[in-house]
Amino acid sequence: MNSDVVITCAITGAGDTVGKHPSIPVTPAQIAEAAIEAARAGAAIVHCHVRDPVTGKGSRDVSLYREVVTRIRDSETDVVINLTAGMGGDLFIGPDERPTEFGKDTDLVGALGRLPHVEELLPEICSLDCGSLNFGDGSMVYVSTPDMLRRGARRIRELGVKPELEVFDTGHLSFTLQMLREELLEAPPLFQLCHGIPWGAPADVGVFKAAVDMLPEHCHWTAFALGRDQMSFAALSVILGGHVRVGLEDNLYLEKGVFASNAQLVERVRKIIELLGARVLGPAETREKFGLVKHAG
Repeated sequence: MNSDVVITCAITGAGDTVGKHPSIPVTPAQIAEAAIEAARAGAAIVHCHVRDPVTGKGSRDVSLYREVVTRIRDSETDVVINLTAGMGGDLFIGPDERPTEFGKDTDLVGALGRLPHVEELLPEICSLDCGSLNFGDGSMVYVSTPDMLRRGARRIRELGVKPELEVFDTGHLSFTLQMLREELLEAPPLFQLCHGIPWGAPADVGVFKAAVDMLPEHCHWTAFALGRDQMSFAALSVILGGHVRVGLEDNLYLEKGVFASNAQLVERVRKIIELLGARVLGPAETREKFGLVKHAG
């Protein structure tokens, strides 16, 4: 069991949750305020996407990231900032007889095209999605090829940013081990085990334990599952030696029929951690534990 636990709060994501929850953070001001509230509730790390303020859809607009990060930093709330670098991998395959006529919602750029906001803002952590994936039903594929991953990992390391290795299936985990052998990742690596996303690794205890058993020695890792499995997987993660992630990116409810806020989800998981006999680490302890570099900003 892990006795010193880091809480990450994933603030908003890029999923189709606007309209499904009355208070999904959409504007930079809303995202930053939710991140600050989560930090005050006990999250050492806030994981941030941005959304188009008009449509509510996920965005790669650097100016939106700049506003979110500036607002958090100017608040003087001490928290580790983790920015997604996963946007720009969405490929919608065309009809069966014309598969190369990609859908209008395709947003596909190369490895470096997913990093302009990381280059400018230098967060302490950014995500690196470690493999391609059939993402939900239909014809969408999230594209993250070995060549893209090698190039992205190399550039993130040059920037002095810690990549959070997003693992959606055991094949993804196998490739992260290959990148470690190729010395593209700085030790100790930081993993995120992602469960319950169709059609990646299911929210299944056996699958989760198998992934944990594949992790290299002396790494740091956290885990999450979607929806109602969020809190049970948080407890499992602590018991198996990991850290936890909660937040509205992954789960909209505090309990059946009761919408949550990010801060409430952090408060709930903090109580679970403490009832298990562990303690929650703050941002300064998290930086020391994970070997993070706090850039001037």
